[in-house]
Amino acid sequence: MRYYVVIPAHNEEGTLGITLQSLLNQTLPAQTIVVVDDNSTDGTSSLIDSFSQDHNHIKKISRVSQPEHVPGGKVVQAFNSGLAALDDAYDFIVKLDADLVLPPEYFKAIASHFNSHPGCGIAGGFAYEKTSGDSWELNHPMHSDHVRGGFKAYTKECFKVIGGLKAAIGWDTVDELLARYHGFEVDTLPELKVLHLRPLGTSYRPGSAALQGEAFYRMRYGLIISLLASLKMAWKQKDIRVFLANHKGYWNAVKKNIPRIVTVREGKFIRKYRWKRIFSSLS
Repeated sequence: MRYYVVIPAHNEEGTLGITLQSLLNQTLPAQTIVVVDDNSTDGTSSLIDSFSQDHNHIKKISRVSQPEHVPGGKVVQAFNSGLAALDDAYDFIVKLDADLVLPPEYFKAIASHFNSHPGCGIAGGFAYEKTSGDSWELNHPMHSDHVRGGFKAYTKECFKVIGGLKAAIGWDTVDELLARYHGFEVDTLPELKVLHLRPLGTSYRPGSAALQGEAFYRMRYGLIISLLASLKMAWKQKDIRVFLANHKGYWNAVKKNIPRIVTVREGKFIRKYRWKRIFSSLS
């Protein structure tokens, strides 16, 4: 199978080279790797140049964007810049973070899975992060059938039918919900262990928490499911401020009538699917 990889990169000088080398080590290599230098101020751009000089299938796209981190939107906008430089001659496309180490058989296994499971639209492995004791441990806070946003592979058919990625926080949840809405499966492969070199912090950030509440509104969760999802997030982070900020973000979105990112019909499916998951977790 043919596949393309798009890597958004903002100030990734310390890890990007390791990620690119792990791609070069793949037993099933990518046809094209596009690295989007998203307004970096370190040596990211030069690092990409050094790889592209030695490997013709590695391309650089330079993008000017706002310097501050915008959860969800900024990374998808960078991804879309890379996507625009590619044609449609692929079987699956990959959105990859710039701080990962993939096992050499990773994409061979992904391709094999897509071939043997034609109903699968999104696939990926599991993330492992280093502990204080220098061991690598599984870190997968979502359900086991959720693929982390840092290493998502989409079949072309699935990617097209869901309309690509939404430039908003929650993009790596709504993509899977829309895939299921259109009849695709989302599969995780536990044997594929991805090393995450720079884990994100879990500390409370009011701006991000408020945007998460906005995302619940934009995905048409409805008030009750949004409240339950916010409570779950607050419980995991052991901080009631997460719930309060989520709730505030949700109601701000209601007041401003912020555009939704799914249709009414898709929203109805999403709520039904969420309730099914909630009840199954209680049984």
